[in-house]
Amino acid sequence: MDCEGGGAGLYTVPSQGGKVTVRYGSRGVCLISAVPDRGFKTSTSQTSDDTITVTFNSADHRSVVTATIEPTAKATVHESSF
Repeated sequence: MDCEGGGAGLYTVPSQGGKVTVRYGSRGVCLISAVPDRGFKTSTSQTSDDTITVTFNSADHRSVVTATIEPTAKATVHESSF
């Protein structure tokens, strides 16, 4: 996977559960770091080169950060409390 050349570069995405830093390359997105806030645990999933998902879970909250380059470089955050 090529996360170095081209692309939108390095971005940090904040959420209630923690911060995710990714690098958007011309042909993929790479996870640089996923730092949970106090009380949260982290899991990651990357099913293709162009999309990565980081989930922060606590006893009563979930933050899901998805970073993709398809169709353009962007990140979305979904927050849910239970």
